[in-house]
Amino acid sequence: MPTALTDLCRYPIVQAPMAGGAARPELAAAVSEAGGLGFLAAGYKTADGMYQEIKQLRGLTGRPFGVNLFMPQPSLADAAPVEVYREQLAGEATWYESPIAELDPYGGADDGYEAKLAILREDPVPVVSFAFGCPSRAVFDGFAEVGTYTIVTVTTAAEAQAAQWSGADAVCVQGIEAGGHQSTHRDDPQADGTGAGVGLLSLLAQVHEAVQIPIIAAGGLMRGSQIAAVLAVGASMAQLGTAFLVTPESGANTLHKQAMTNPLFTRTELTRAFSGRPARGLVNRFLREHGPYAPAAYPAVHHLTSGLRKAAAKAGDAQGMALWAGQGHRMARELPAGQLVEVLSAELDVARSALNLPAGGSAS
Repeated sequence: MPTALTDLCRYPIVQAPMAGGAARPELAAAVSEAGGLGFLAAGYKTADGMYQEIKQLRGLTGRPFGVNLFMPQPSLADAAPVEVYREQLAGEATWYESPIAELDPYGGADDGYEAKLAILREDPVPVVSFAFGCPSRAVFDGFAEVGTYTIVTVTTAAEAQAAQWSGADAVCVQGIEAGGHQSTHRDDPQADGTGAGVGLLSLLAQVHEAVQIPIIAAGGLMRGSQIAAVLAVGASMAQLGTAFLVTPESGANTLHKQAMTNPLFTRTELTRAFSGRPARGLVNRFLREHGPYAPAAYPAVHHLTSGLRKAAAKAGDAQGMALWAGQGHRMARELPAGQLVEVLSAELDVARSALNLPAGGSAS
């Protein structure tokens, strides 16, 4: 088991744990085998489903890898906004001939958290990271006892300080440029549309001055030169999601992969349309039509729209899918994951030389 962040992999490159199918064992294994740090996404999976993917990944690589968990979310205080949104989605259900599933908006908010913790403590993996909050010190102590390295995803310096105080080994600093869900520890709908999110470089500087534990940078990173930039301002490693989304090993839907560079999709936007929590995706019809009305009700809205998103994918209609993407999506390269790691590392070395930084591929 690793004892420091620099023990995890040869290159300072982390593959983001993209929930929903993209971060499957084949992708994580390819990244880890190439010298990066591959990740599995346990979110939206059962505890047994997570365990089966871990077994599969272990059969593909003996190198370190990580597993990402979603923190339990507060119970929904009022179901009325969710029911109103259900009615607004009726036209989608008719169009895709897919009934909107009945659900209990007050349940299913813990994502099987305790069962997943139990499995990961009983059969430890090298790294466990957390999204949407910070575990208790007891959780970190339990993982420390079995030799698992722990990381908490943060979006503010205050969240990073809380993670350090609780006992996390490192933080993953997520800038506003990042694709997919913003991993805020408290979902505040009052912040929607206010521009409250902070860009990665500014946020890295703030967190670097606020904590003493290692930092992983995430948000819109697509090139080795960008990795060099975040290393220069205090990060030890860089996490990339959208860059790996389009690789052959990614489990993302083909339409999703193609949309990254499709000229029909010119920009990204933070939206609650698909899940009830702010997440960055390509602007499509569903996002435009429903984003302004989606309630702050995660994961109820996620479950509400799940069937519709699957039906849209089955119908070959990217306009009805959640096309999660970072701001750098137009720079996506359709390379095998292992080759992408090597290309990023080579670009990093070139940029380090230009910036007069220490040469070499390993994390600093």
